[in-house]
Amino acid sequence: MTLAVRVPKAGFALYFVRICCGSEDSPHCIMATAPTQSTVENVRRTPLELAALATAAVPGLAPTAAAYSPDDDADFDSALLLDAEGKRWRVRSPRHPEASTRLETEFMVLRAFAPAIRAELPFHVPTIAGTVRQGALTTFVYAHLQGSTLSIEELSAGSPALAREVGTTLAAIHDLPLTLVINADLPSYSANEFRQRKLNELDQAATTGKIPATLLRRWEHALEDVALWRFNPSVVHGDLHEDNLMVQDDTVTALTGWTDLRIGDPADDFAWLVASNEASFVEAVLTHYTQARRDAPDAHLLRRAALLAEFALAQYLVKAMAAGHQSMSAEAESMLQTLADDIDEQMRREEEAAQAEHEAAVLKASDSPAGVPAVSVAAIPDAGESESPGDGDAGTTSGHDDTSTAAISVVSVTPLRAGERS
Repeated sequence: MTLAVRVPKAGFALYFVRICCGSEDSPHCIMATAPTQSTVENVRRTPLELAALATAAVPGLAPTAAAYSPDDDADFDSALLLDAEGKRWRVRSPRHPEASTRLETEFMVLRAFAPAIRAELPFHVPTIAGTVRQGALTTFVYAHLQGSTLSIEELSAGSPALAREVGTTLAAIHDLPLTLVINADLPSYSANEFRQRKLNELDQAATTGKIPATLLRRWEHALEDVALWRFNPSVVHGDLHEDNLMVQDDTVTALTGWTDLRIGDPADDFAWLVASNEASFVEAVLTHYTQARRDAPDAHLLRRAALLAEFALAQYLVKAMAAGHQSMSAEAESMLQTLADDIDEQMRREEEAAQAEHEAAVLKASDSPAGVPAVSVAAIPDAGESESPGDGDAGTTSGHDDTSTAAISVVSVTPLRAGERS
């Protein structure tokens, strides 16, 4: 079934699977015990104010025009600048210390992209032109990259060439040398460590008392299915979504937002794609990704991506409650309940279909001439569900329940309008 869950990426700079950058004990990882609402500045900087900061960060820069730039609005104020020579620049100013730390992490990541590595990538990565510090916050100015961002709907409705570009981009990220992350002292997780982190996050989400029982059972079942989590760790962007893809003429020209680079599950970078609500687009991207990868991806990559997209709603709730944002907490609860209702409805329909199929088979058998054996009807398991019982319960087909992850259905939830996100 087509997957489409939309978590408001601006509310807490959270889009699907990114809840924090770094390890759990990292100083820039926001956990439920570390509320941040009190540190967020309530006054936004205008593009003109950001232009003034940019002149302090880059000596000689003389902006002639400034405009708003889309970003994670709860974490950053951003603007695009134009100078007298026609060159473009981008300014990102953090709104609280955690966001500032993320930008400093990105600065370290971008420095790790040696010229030889940049030359092999099919896209450009940002170059930092200058920084300026104000108290605990550091504003960064980047040399602007060609291209523009497209919405997820525009991407999924694009040409086959664009799907190929997205797939090739993902493959290039995941084929980056592991030493890039290791030498930069960035987080690294094995497959089992990644699964255990998600189990810990599920336990944390359960303590809120706000997660519907249907979802808790479903996610716990999936996380305990060891076979589902057998993958080769790779370099992962960690914050991939449409706002970080720069596109021009059906070509991915640049990739931004390198604040969460790590070694982990490649499914992390696919979770945003399931929001496209276009199965053909996702399949095309996966096909080109598979062709471009040096190592073949595991068979369960999209199933994990769908699970991570669902689980992002729980992460969104935990972070909203930690920061004391009642409206965002209520929104998260509503989306979780909608998802649970959707799953319950899907299971009900599947049970009704199975019952109707069984009754038809019985009726056909009763009408068979004497001596003709009755026909038995059995469900065909989905691809990737043939693991032995010892590998987990994902391969069983003995009934329908809300813990199945064979074809994870993610409900479509309308994201907040821009004016409601601040």
